Amino acid sequence: MRVAGIDPGLGTTGFALVLSEGGRLSAGPAGVFRTPPGEESGARLLALHRQVRGFLQEERPDVMAVEELFFNRNITTGIQVAQARGVCLLAAAEAGVPVAEYNPQHVKVAVTGTGAADKHQVIYMVRGLLRLDRDPSPDDVADAMAVAICHAHTGGRGQ
Repeated sequence: MRVAGIDPGLGTTGFALVLSEGGRLSAGPAGVFRTPPGEESGARLLALHRQVRGFLQEERPDVMAVEELFFNRNITTGIQVAQARGVCLLAAAEAGVPVAEYNPQHVKVAVTGTGAADKHQVIYMVRGLLRLDRDPSPDDVADAMAVAICHAHTGGRGQ
């Protein structure tokens, strides 16, 4: 199974392809999509859409895994993440890629075994599970890998 993990954000969106074959995980292409901070929101969202669409068309995943939206105290940032997330979901729909959504605690449990894991524990486990030579960086990439691993571990159950 080819799982595209996406960690959406207006300025930086993490992406990762995780391959799952016979219970064994491996990492495919991963990185971040960036949008120009000086441009208006519509232009940034269009740029993000094109990048995500290109990634999905090139890698042809079986599914795209995304974390459910979690609003913290900064409502402006939450709205921007929601807009970026919507653009990513649109790109998946256009590419005919089904989407699986997981809450942040579900992702942590699937990757580390506990919903109380911190960022460092998630990164440590992502590195081990994918047999990476170094920690995935920036955090957006680690988060994209983690949500993809979550889907690979659950097989789409518990969404």
